[in-house]
Amino acid sequence: MSLRHTDQTAWLDACEQIRQLASRYAVAMGRHDIAALAQLFVDDVQVGRHSTGRDALRADFERQLAPLGMAVLHVTNHVIDVEDGDHATGVVGTRAELELDGQLIVQLIEYHDTYERRHDDWLFTRRKHRLWYGAPIGTNPLDLPLANWPVSAVGMGDLAD
Repeated sequence: MSLRHTDQTAWLDACEQIRQLASRYAVAMGRHDIAALAQLFVDDVQVGRHSTGRDALRADFERQLAPLGMAVLHVTNHVIDVEDGDHATGVVGTRAELELDGQLIVQLIEYHDTYERRHDDWLFTRRKHRLWYGAPIGTNPLDLPLANWPVSAVGMGDLAD
């Protein structure tokens, strides 16, 4: 039986903390606050296939954010499945407006998340970025070639099919 059915107060608290986690991620991305981004993840987070930990994550965020100017993320739909008092998964819709190489682009993103509660705080254990599309603002995204994210932020993503 799920936490929702056994302890509704704990379930509501978990859902709200997880919603705040996704919003804090969006704010930290907009500020290019790499230290704050890393703190939103468990301390032993897996980074790629061969690295773990927040230091590796900070280095990965530095690489990802280096080419970006302005970055504004708008968190939209957020579906959370609380498995138990310490584990949950979720899907978060996000619209991003990004400055890349002097051009403003819009991306529609769907994050597939795994969360874990540690020391009474809900954190990301995994955040998978799935792209609907990325396009220069004012462009019809349906006419774009594949973006092949993360190689390119512009183009159709893998969710459009």
